[in-house]
Amino acid sequence: MHDDRSIVEHRLRRVLNDRIVPAVRSRSVPLTVGRWEAPGEPVPPAEGLAADYEPTKTGEEWGPAWGTTWFRVTGQVPAEWAGRAVEAVLDLGFETNMPGFQCEGLVYRADGEAVKGLNPRNDWVRVAAPAAGGEEVELYVEAASNPVLADHRPTYEGDRLTASRAPLYRLRRMDLVVFETEVWELVQDLEVLGSLMRELDVADARRHGILRAVERALDAVDLKDIPGTAERARAQLADVLASPAHASAHRVSAVGHAHIDSAWLWPLRETVRKVARTSSNMVNLMDEHPEFVFAMSQAQQLAWIKEHRPEVFAKVRAKIEAGQFVPVGGMWVESDTNMVGGEAMARQFLYGKKFFLDEFGIETKEVWLPDSFGYTAAMPQLVKLSGSTWFLTQKISWSQVNRFPHHTFWWEGIDGTRVFTHFPPVDTYNSDLGGKEMAHAARNYREKGRGSRSLAPFGWGDGGGGATREMLARAARLRDLEGSPRVGIERPDAFFEKAHAEYPDAPVWAGELYLELHRGTYTSQAKTKQGNRHSESLLREAELWAATAAVRVPGHAYTYPYEDLERIWKTVLLHQFHDILPGSSIAWVHREARDTYARVREELTAIVLAAQTALAGPGTREIVFNAAPHPRGGIPAGGARPAPGQGGTPVSVSPVTVEPLTVDGRATGGHRLANGRLRVEIDARGLVVSAYDIEAGREAVAPGAAANLLQIHPDFPNMWDAWDVDEFYRHNVTDLVAVDELTVDAAGPEAVRVKVARSFGHGSTVVQTLTLRAGAKVLDIDTEVDWRETETFLKAAFPLDVKADRSASETQFGHVFRATHTNTSWEAAKFEICAHRWIQVEEPGWGAALVNDSTYGHDVTRDIRPDGGQTTTVRLSLLRAPRYPDPETDQGHHRLRYALAPGAAIGDAVREGHRINLPERTVRGGGPVEPLVGVDDDAVVVEAVKLAEDRGGDVVVRLYESRGGRASATLTAGFPVAGAVETDLLERDMAGSAVGEVRDGRVALTLRPFQIVTVRLSRAAG
Repeated sequence: MHDDRSIVEHRLRRVLNDRIVPAVRSRSVPLTVGRWEAPGEPVPPAEGLAADYEPTKTGEEWGPAWGTTWFRVTGQVPAEWAGRAVEAVLDLGFETNMPGFQCEGLVYRADGEAVKGLNPRNDWVRVAAPAAGGEEVELYVEAASNPVLADHRPTYEGDRLTASRAPLYRLRRMDLVVFETEVWELVQDLEVLGSLMRELDVADARRHGILRAVERALDAVDLKDIPGTAERARAQLADVLASPAHASAHRVSAVGHAHIDSAWLWPLRETVRKVARTSSNMVNLMDEHPEFVFAMSQAQQLAWIKEHRPEVFAKVRAKIEAGQFVPVGGMWVESDTNMVGGEAMARQFLYGKKFFLDEFGIETKEVWLPDSFGYTAAMPQLVKLSGSTWFLTQKISWSQVNRFPHHTFWWEGIDGTRVFTHFPPVDTYNSDLGGKEMAHAARNYREKGRGSRSLAPFGWGDGGGGATREMLARAARLRDLEGSPRVGIERPDAFFEKAHAEYPDAPVWAGELYLELHRGTYTSQAKTKQGNRHSESLLREAELWAATAAVRVPGHAYTYPYEDLERIWKTVLLHQFHDILPGSSIAWVHREARDTYARVREELTAIVLAAQTALAGPGTREIVFNAAPHPRGGIPAGGARPAPGQGGTPVSVSPVTVEPLTVDGRATGGHRLANGRLRVEIDARGLVVSAYDIEAGREAVAPGAAANLLQIHPDFPNMWDAWDVDEFYRHNVTDLVAVDELTVDAAGPEAVRVKVARSFGHGSTVVQTLTLRAGAKVLDIDTEVDWRETETFLKAAFPLDVKADRSASETQFGHVFRATHTNTSWEAAKFEICAHRWIQVEEPGWGAALVNDSTYGHDVTRDIRPDGGQTTTVRLSLLRAPRYPDPETDQGHHRLRYALAPGAAIGDAVREGHRINLPERTVRGGGPVEPLVGVDDDAVVVEAVKLAEDRGGDVVVRLYESRGGRASATLTAGFPVAGAVETDLLERDMAGSAVGEVRDGRVALTLRPFQIVTVRLSRAAG
């Protein structure tokens, strides 16, 4: 037989797209349209419904950037349409191939009921099926004219303060139409079979069987009367649609989904509306399709609907009770997991799961994080301690270099906890359930021979409207179809239960799930990151001192601020969303974030001061409060032993001959700072050429090198500006060594400061203050930058005389090791890494650390010198200047603090990291204030001290083993204790072996490496 495949396939494409699809809407009459422009920000629906509408018509422009236009459409169903399915087509001017990144609408009835969303692939509203004829139609559309910002070009449209006022869209269609159900069904048949056919091998007889059936169907269609001949055409396809799948066919669990970024190319306020539109869409679809299941993560988004759209929330609640609308995820938002602090990550689970339990009585089991930019190795333990069982991600499929070896596996965290994990082989969290994607899922699945099933989240995300009736039609046809995976719609927990039962001995992946992409997110939008870190630290202080005051201040004179602390926590958690904290949102988002963090700082500072004032009591004595978990000059909130090196030799400064002897032709010299523990030499360039550990007799700075060397690189990645740094940025580097001014302040014996000023680039300046304090074994560096560069990367380099094969980086509740070499592509891909408060390198017997107050990005490289020694260079990533999606990223003034700690072991790095992030506070009062709790082992770090969420007055202490070894410690309470139990993150009793007997307010603890333990201390009377 002659090969005519291409002819038939081309015929299918043309006839389907040009004739059959348009015939789904066979008759139409125009609707009468009015419009009203909402002034400024969006208004409540009642105001929009009651507004005065001006006449308008299709073809007219509407919508400046970030505006809201209300449309009223009215009409009457023609009498001759009786018995037909009738819909309103409300096309706001959509670009069909860009769902989620343009204008959107929410349709209301005249009584204010939200009906469904309008989106590029979902522009209809059902009016009647069947129609009686003569029905009056009155609908209202709240239309958002969000600008299209997805083309990765610098634009000022990303903030309403700088966006233009020109209209962006043109009304395309506002009609009543007859919906031809049988024609629509024919479209679904042909689309499913056509996409399946193209995925089958040319040698497969099934492909040719479908081809001939399609040809017969096309022959059966009368192009002049498609509605009248659609049923006849469908009959030609019945046999090939009835042929069952192979017994061994891959099984796809299809879960309705609409991944909605809580902010990204739109502000937070627009996400509130996106969620309402999508939820309305999904409820509407559930009414017509009881088999449909939709999973929605992010408790914050459901809380928004409850607050802003209670009538939509009521519908959602009903569908949750029916089991169709499924809350998943267990976190407040789908947060970043690289940079979020340990306690904040615990609170993501606490407040997320608590919301689902309180509102719906649902204990979510799966952690749902498809789109975050890599996953911390601390996550498995947190998943387990939250009461969750499973983990799902998709983003690892974006890795540039190495293909991840598993799709279903056990993920092992830094403490040894394992969580059953799935990574959908469909490689998208916005599947359309088409034949191409289903075939890809089956081919791509890496567990063949051991497992047979995978999950596919389907639906248009980010305001695209979620799942569609077309997707459900595909799922129905692919349920049991020869040549395709078996596709069944089901809940995520049903999938995980089956996958776990089928593959209990899945392989193990130990350590972080590092995304080999988006490494620039560790640095972009420095003020957002700084606001997050400082807020986390202030929340620690606020809870600690508020709890101490609530327990200690007599006569119930101090009240613990439960509501305020929960509200502030939720604000901080929201801003940890994976496009806010990583710095990959538009300018509007980060402008608002800066303002929000300023308010949070003001509120928390007031809470801290109120609690400390209540504790200090009346008087004029200076009382120093220390919120760090290690002893210091003030109250030892987490321990009772003196800190190493407190007090000590006063700091001295003396001139010293240090190369180079001239700067810009001027003769000059260097300076030596010493305090009996550390001797630091700073040359005429203001660079650290020596940091000598006197106690160990060991130099930290590599021979011939200089530390605290600021370096700039060109930074223009191949695509994702705010997200990425590509490795080729290292090909060009400029060392900032020119000095504008160098001065020494040696006003007293407690500290010596060397101030260095530089200017560079396009008007940028930097002023650094290097401080050595009495008794300290760290060199503090305070860096103030007026940043005027664009597409430039600023680093601070510390070449250390250490032979280190790996670096240790603080992560949540512990640290991770990463190789300093590039033996394999996996190691080479980690050319930029994330660390929290510290990063440390060491060789047996000696190491050094860098600690910081708000920096996350780092890189570590190694070189062998001519003398045979190894230089391990640790660099902090201080600032970037990408231009998309915020063209003014990081422009302006920044203050960044970090410190070099020569001789630092892991424990020293932990202590110094807390020191720089938790400054002492001084309050005047009447007398000393004793710590509320203490731990007698420095390896055990108190992470949080608070009152219990149930408001019963119990004290909750969260602590962890910080060094990667076993620890036995005693937790001592500074108040009468009736009992102690170990709890999960939601403060529910759990069977644990970490908490031992309680005697005289002392609790015995036994911790394995990096174990997190939450202890609930019930207070005794007295």
